[in-house]
Amino acid sequence: MNHKKLFRLYREERLTARRRGGRKRAMGTRMPMTLPRGPNQRWSLDFVFDQLSDGRRFRVLVTVDDFSRECLALVVDS
Repeated sequence: MNHKKLFRLYREERLTARRRGGRKRAMGTRMPMTLPRGPNQRWSLDFVFDQLSDGRRFRVLVTVDDFSRECLALVVDS
């Protein structure tokens, strides 16, 4: 059915059609992320997933220093 015909039928029956919301956009301008000038100023966290040979899955939380690219901690859990 054509959307114009559907809208006309809705108007005749005095129904209200719900309108979908638009795309959410960022408000204002974004500032670029500053680069760290020394170690221990900014850390990054990331999850890494893998699977053992018997099929069990595990994940590792990796903590990395952004300045020196040194891995500070690895926390493993299943």
